[in-house]
Amino acid sequence: MQPGLAGLMDGSVSTLAPIFAAAFATQDTWSTFLIGLSAAVGAGISMGFTEAAHDDGKISGRGSPIKRGLASGIMTALGGLGHALPYLIPHFWTATAVAAVVVFFELWAIAFIQNRYMETPFLRAVFQVVVGGSLVLAAGILIGNG
Repeated sequence: MQPGLAGLMDGSVSTLAPIFAAAFATQDTWSTFLIGLSAAVGAGISMGFTEAAHDDGKISGRGSPIKRGLASGIMTALGGLGHALPYLIPHFWTATAVAAVVVFFELWAIAFIQNRYMETPFLRAVFQVVVGGSLVLAAGILIGNG
C-alpha cells in the first residue's frame, strides 16, 4: 500500500507545475496534454526504478522490490495522468477548469487515504498534500504566466 500511495502522491503533486506551466504558457491543449503525458510517464519510470533499486526488501522486510517498484511507478504515472487527461478537451478554459477540479479531488482523496490507511493525522495529511499541492500548482501557473 505504502509504495502505491507514495507514487500516487508524488505523481499527483510533482506533475502539477509542469502541466499547468505548459497550459498557461501555451494555452494549447494538445501541447499541454503531451507535456503532461511525458511528465507522468517519466515520473512513473523514475519512481518505479527508485523504489525498486533502493531497498532489496531483505533487511527492511518491505517485500519484493519489483512489486514495490511496479506499484510506485504505475501509481505515479496515474497520479500525473489524472490532471493531464482533461487537456484532451480542445477548449483551453474548459480543459483547465476540468483539470483544476480533478486536482482538487486528487489532493483531498490522497489526504483522506493517508489519514485512513497510513494513520497520518488528518491535519498533517491535509497540510502535506493539499497545501503542498496547492503551492506547486500556484508555482506552475505563475511560471506559465511569466
